[in-house]
Amino acid sequence: MDGQASEPLANRNEAIPIVSITGPEDYEPTPEAGGRSPSKRDVLRQALPTGKLKEKLESLSSQAERPESPNTMPDRLFTIRSRKYVDRPGFSLPVMSNNFRRFNARIGVAFIFQNHMIRLFSWKFPTQTLSFLAIYTFLCLEPTLLAVLPLALCLFFIMVPAFLTRHPPPPSNHPTDLYPLAGPALAPAPNIKPAPELSKDFFRNMRDLQNSMEDFSRLHDSLVTFLAPPTNFSNEALSSVLFLILSATACLLFITSHLLPWRAIFLVSGWSATCAGHPAIQSLMHTTHTDTLIQDQEATARSWLLRLSNSDMTLSSAPETREVEIFELQYRAIHTENAEHELFLFSPSPYTPLSPARIAGDRPRGTRFFEDVQAPKGWRWGDKKWTLDLLSREWVEEMCVTGVEVETEGERWVTDILYDEEGMEEGGPASPKHSKYKGKSKEKLVKRTWEEGNGLGKKGEWRRRRWVRVVERMAIGNTGDS
Repeated sequence: MDGQASEPLANRNEAIPIVSITGPEDYEPTPEAGGRSPSKRDVLRQALPTGKLKEKLESLSSQAERPESPNTMPDRLFTIRSRKYVDRPGFSLPVMSNNFRRFNARIGVAFIFQNHMIRLFSWKFPTQTLSFLAIYTFLCLEPTLLAVLPLALCLFFIMVPAFLTRHPPPPSNHPTDLYPLAGPALAPAPNIKPAPELSKDFFRNMRDLQNSMEDFSRLHDSLVTFLAPPTNFSNEALSSVLFLILSATACLLFITSHLLPWRAIFLVSGWSATCAGHPAIQSLMHTTHTDTLIQDQEATARSWLLRLSNSDMTLSSAPETREVEIFELQYRAIHTENAEHELFLFSPSPYTPLSPARIAGDRPRGTRFFEDVQAPKGWRWGDKKWTLDLLSREWVEEMCVTGVEVETEGERWVTDILYDEEGMEEGGPASPKHSKYKGKSKEKLVKRTWEEGNGLGKKGEWRRRRWVRVVERMAIGNTGDS
């Protein structure tokens, strides 16, 4: 009696068939997939003796299993994320083998449910299918009954079978007699245990697991084949039209979804989908070549979308372009009155008097030559050479640069203004590198705007001008320059 109450869950009926999507001719049965050839147990015995296989699995499980012993319930609750989610183990063959064996020994309940669903929707027992449709009809007409559904499933499929196991009817019970509810329990409580390794149920689970993996693979490939071409923008015109249609439909449903008769829609859809699995309907669809008609309608819809995309969509073939900048920095020693500015480097920053790098005393960063300036990652040069930005006043105002003198003609240099001590006391900014400007005078500095160059003021140690060049986006995988 104890063994009957603690049997492992496994699908002991016929094997769950592999659902054919592209046609049965695409699948070749193998000994592992249910073909008529030597049994799996015979093949396994020929490949490896049972004793050696069991010893190997036990050794792997002993290496992979690690006891976990959190002390209290709060410890378990607060350590789930830190120990079991963040610190997940890496890939390991022993762990994979152990987890697969444990998973396969416990997955039987899922295959039992799958087998029941196949029987239900294939009308193998019409009374059960009609009962399901009756319950589905009640749920569609009164959706509030969905709150009762989980409780009803728990009562009728878990607790009632467990009670019947503990209180079995007498052997002489007649169908007309009432079920005996009095008296003590006559059988042990049912218990669910994993299927023993190398047992029939263990290999039944492996059989159904391999067929389920084939089902998933076929469903995945079919969905990718059907959905990927129109939605992955391989044909940008077609995907753009589909995007506009879906966007308009989503906006329309957002406004009008509350006006649709959802109860009737779900009721008719559920009955239609369930009735389509009836053998008579399946035979009718086969004789009328419904699959061919559906494929023809799909081809018609696809051709209509292609015509619409070709007639209404105009896509730009020119690559995206941007303008990039580089600043030519020149430097001279301040203590030499007639010294000329000399090329220092080309930098992405103008290194203005109030720039963070300048205030911190850091040297500007960049390269010594134009040829060493590279295009940004993912872009390439769109023209042949750099162009001097003649609108020096505009970029100075746009970047809010102060304390500089701007040339609006000529070479367009933007030069630091060197203020004397009197000018500083009046509020002019000075370079933080000037050692003679110290003490209280720095506390009196007030920001001044830029000045247009007239050649009369004293110039500071740095000057810069802006160069621009056009870049264009590169195709992914193309790293060469034009």
